[in-house]
Amino acid sequence: MKILVIHGPNLNLLGEREPGVYGSETFEKLNNDIMAEAEKLGAECEIFQSNHEGGIIDRLHEARKDCDGVVLNAGAYTHYSYAIRDAIAAIKIPVIEVHISNTASRDEFRHKSVIGPVCRASVAGFGRDSYILGMEGLAGMLEK
Repeated sequence: MKILVIHGPNLNLLGEREPGVYGSETFEKLNNDIMAEAEKLGAECEIFQSNHEGGIIDRLHEARKDCDGVVLNAGAYTHYSYAIRDAIAAIKIPVIEVHISNTASRDEFRHKSVIGPVCRASVAGFGRDSYILGMEGLAGMLEK
């Protein structure tokens, strides 16, 4: 089983960016935790980060050929990128939407996800554990 984890814009600044919302642990620490979880699940894991919409779309397209599923934190693109939404809809592998914060309790523009309807599931508000929960859920889907 191969899982792709995609981090969208500004997530590379974890540990520096709005620690009250995103915590003080670094991006590197999060990625180490993700890799440890993949090992526990017996999964191969690739981590990809891009601040560019097109980079995320290109990697989603590639994932249909080399991955079994995707855990995606699209960051702010969640709320307005119909291009990423269409890329998710175009690939036939499951995509799990994750968010560190509870987007429903934040700014009004963050309340609507345009990618959610084409994702298999969504996890939000559990801090960095949202990624772990998303990976566990995806692994369960892939094992069935």
